[in-house]
Amino acid sequence: MDERVIKNRLMVLAVMVTALVLAWWPEISLKPIGPPVCDSNVLCVVFLDVGQGDAIFIQSPGGKQMLIDSGRDSSVLRQLSKVMSFSDRDIDYVLVTHPDADHIGGLAVVLDRFDVSNVIRTENESETGVWKLVVRKIEEEGGEVHFARRGQRYDLGHNVYLEILFPDIDASELESNTSSIVARLVYGDTAFMLTGDSPKSIEEYLVLVEGEKLESDVLKAGHHGSHTSTSELFLVEVDPEYAVISAGADNSYGHPHIEVTDALFNFGVTTLRTAENGKVVFWSDGENVTLK
Repeated sequence: MDERVIKNRLMVLAVMVTALVLAWWPEISLKPIGPPVCDSNVLCVVFLDVGQGDAIFIQSPGGKQMLIDSGRDSSVLRQLSKVMSFSDRDIDYVLVTHPDADHIGGLAVVLDRFDVSNVIRTENESETGVWKLVVRKIEEEGGEVHFARRGQRYDLGHNVYLEILFPDIDASELESNTSSIVARLVYGDTAFMLTGDSPKSIEEYLVLVEGEKLESDVLKAGHHGSHTSTSELFLVEVDPEYAVISAGADNSYGHPHIEVTDALFNFGVTTLRTAENGKVVFWSDGENVTLK
């Protein structure tokens, strides 16, 4: 066979192989690496490492899943691939704490990749293109939309539930961070306090109306460890063993602020940062919370 013909055929074959690899690369690259992060017999709560933003993955012992926020961009998919099986294409609940970009920037790609049965949000809106895209994707998804109100409980099966603590009103006129959904995830005798970017004023309101009922094993420090959140009054009532600060390394906001890290230290709280620890994983058997 002519050498030129052989070269041409080899080039065509190389192009075909390259095209095939590129076509499958998104699926290949999202395969989880290593052993499963979540065990099917426990409540698994993972604070994902999405840089300067928030994203929390929850899986109940019965297998129901919830994603709270989605970080700033599509990197949330890479993080989810580390905690979800390759074949899993369903999420039972997505909760949107508020419409700031560092909490909803990855949601459009999440809605594209996964079938989402329920979306929990507030009436608070944003004029940004990112938020408008998210609203359109939620509408296209066709899942049930729930507007969060204090007292609502979302059942995740096997005695796991998420209870909404705030807002207790239509949040459309509130400042974005102030409108954040504050929720408490409960399994048996254990609990996780999840605060979005909620400021001290809302924390102190919750202390007034809830008091010692706020007690939780794990606290997600509000607003990425900003001094605008995590008041000492709130810490007294939540009384966490662990706190998680979800913030990017060397971020321009200076998060976490020293006032917050000092307060957590003074209260004897073990503090973990996604910027230093990567994803932070907790398991609960309903009696004890374990840092994995």
